[in-house]
Amino acid sequence: MSSAAETEVDGFEQRLRQRAAATSNPLNTVPRDAAYDPRGVIPNTPLSVSLISFLLGSVFASGLLLFITNGYGKYWWSTYQLGFYLAAWAAFHWGEFAVTAGWNRERCTVDSFLLTNGSLYHIAHSIALLEYLVTLYLRPGWKQYPFVSLFGMIATIAGQTLRSTAMIHAGTNFSHVLAYRKVEGHVLVTDGIYKWFRHPSYAGFFYWALGTQLVLQNPVSLAFFAAVLWRFFNHRIRTEETTLVRFFGDDYRKYKRTVGTMIPFIF
Repeated sequence: MSSAAETEVDGFEQRLRQRAAATSNPLNTVPRDAAYDPRGVIPNTPLSVSLISFLLGSVFASGLLLFITNGYGKYWWSTYQLGFYLAAWAAFHWGEFAVTAGWNRERCTVDSFLLTNGSLYHIAHSIALLEYLVTLYLRPGWKQYPFVSLFGMIATIAGQTLRSTAMIHAGTNFSHVLAYRKVEGHVLVTDGIYKWFRHPSYAGFFYWALGTQLVLQNPVSLAFFAAVLWRFFNHRIRTEETTLVRFFGDDYRKYKRTVGTMIPFIF
């Protein structure tokens, strides 16, 4: 193919991409890069997004009401601790989608809710709820340490704030999926919150999750969450940083030496 023909083809493809971008519906949840296509079982449609948002909003509102009123002391299970936990869980998943839609729309899909995190994630939270309710019913005195719950609330809110701030600051450089090829425009972010945390979104989730278990005063789930999350992030960070060194070379090596993860024993 001649050079002129190649130029004509490239120009045609560019016009097609521009037209597709111009006619893209604001509610579209199909990412431009196929590498970020949803992998879960939830249909990637505006209807799914609106339904999930409604359900998460309902859980959040119910949890917030329970937290504020403490269930008016009407039922044994209606506690401010359970209310905060439910509100925090719903806010986290809705926030993941909202931040992605607002600051990283090209990669925004129904998977951005992170509700398809895998069975272990949902099993862990189910066990945490079971531990809380069983202990509350059989040994209610074991849940009567308000300062522990207060510290957990602070950790949960701080973790959520840290993660959302990191995602907003990184913008299109953030991805829920590990990137194994460097895309155009991908830069190494080392300012803002990244000046103090090497992986602030991971640290944020780590402390958010542990905070929820402190709120519920769940010693077993707290230990389980800490062990599983530490193992997960230790492996993920090592894998991701191998790729980041390939992308950015000495710039990332220098950054890694000077900024920590702020997750215990992950250097």
